[in-house]
Amino acid sequence: MSEIHMDEQVISSLREVMEEGFADLLDTFLSDSEERIDQLHNAQEARDLTLVAHSFKGSSSNMGATRLALLCGQLEERAQKKQLADIKELVIEINDEYQMVRQLYRAERQRVSVSSYLSGN
Repeated sequence: MSEIHMDEQVISSLREVMEEGFADLLDTFLSDSEERIDQLHNAQEARDLTLVAHSFKGSSSNMGATRLALLCGQLEERAQKKQLADIKELVIEINDEYQMVRQLYRAERQRVSVSSYLSGN
């Protein structure tokens, strides 16, 4: 089964709705995600993991980062139940998936910038 890192339909809809603000939306998502990754790595309590995972799941889902949202959902669920065995491995998996998503979204950001430049906006 092929994993979906970036839902093209969601991205297309966001691009259409946000218009010129789409590039800023991508920048904000990437910046916020970097902070959330750091927070996940530094979390000391199950409650902290739950809150960050929930927030990251929502933003990832809204941005079409399907697999990232799924992994954050798994982390949120495990942290809520205080099932913290092997939690570091899941955080690493989330980090790895975010690195993939970051590359895709940066490429999308670059494409939007070039497209905007070429159209004279």
